[in-house]
Amino acid sequence: MLSASPTDTDLEAMAAALEASGRYQVLRRVEPQSPLEISPGTPTRLGLVLDLETTGLDPAEDEIIELALLPFTYGLDGTLYSVGEPFSRLRQPTRPIPPAVTALTGITDAVVAGQRIQPEEVAAFVAPAALVIAHNAGFDRRFAERFCPAFADKPWACSMREVDWAGEGFEGTRLAYLAMRCGLFFGGHRAEHDCQATLAILARPLPRSNRTGLASLLENARQPSWRIWAVDAPFEQKDRLKARGYRWNGEATAQEPRAWSTEVDEASHEAELRFLREEVYGRAVEVPTQRLTARERYSGRG
Repeated sequence: MLSASPTDTDLEAMAAALEASGRYQVLRRVEPQSPLEISPGTPTRLGLVLDLETTGLDPAEDEIIELALLPFTYGLDGTLYSVGEPFSRLRQPTRPIPPAVTALTGITDAVVAGQRIQPEEVAAFVAPAALVIAHNAGFDRRFAERFCPAFADKPWACSMREVDWAGEGFEGTRLAYLAMRCGLFFGGHRAEHDCQATLAILARPLPRSNRTGLASLLENARQPSWRIWAVDAPFEQKDRLKARGYRWNGEATAQEPRAWSTEVDEASHEAELRFLREEVYGRAVEVPTQRLTARERYSGRG
């Protein structure tokens, strides 16, 4: 008979019994991982998981209101060895927080009143890291680099894009969905909680390959890729480009032309250029391209 205050062992026994019935699924709260012993001579690196809450989607106009960094030690094979103490700060923006952001995050103007994040403090925390991971690095990196230039010098990886979630049987890439499929739950839409959930998901074996998500992410992040711009593509080809995964950049910048663009791996580079020339333009054209590594990928600099 269980005691009045069940122990963790009691609770796990109850959860196992529910799951064994086939009638229930049990979600476990994201908890800090216990450190693993590192064998002598094993090469390790320090990584950071980053998450931001912001006043909007445009890094040129909107502002960071919460920043969290979760340090962790990992092996080159994708083993997560230990998790450190997080860096988590709030920041008062120059304009009121939009109601939709407050509804999503729970962060109000009163919560951030008088709060500041010192870029120098962030830079010191980031300095020893070998890699920064974000669950939507295409969004987070642009905000982070504008706020603290130290982020521009680091390799980045995206846990949303650089793990083949579909190939592993997942039907989406949202963090809460991935956590649920991994049997986890967490307090979402606060930066520190999202960091902890991201790392917990990456530490687990994937259902089909049985590799950790972190191992898959590291392998993909190490591979170079190519960004390709279909500049001045015929208007009637827009639906075809969109269906192929191209995205429209409607505002030209110093880094990106006003054009449809895509990113492909090294092996697909020449085939994609051939597709554009033969099936989109119908002639030989010079297609702008840029080779990307983890140091440039997802950055607003290119």
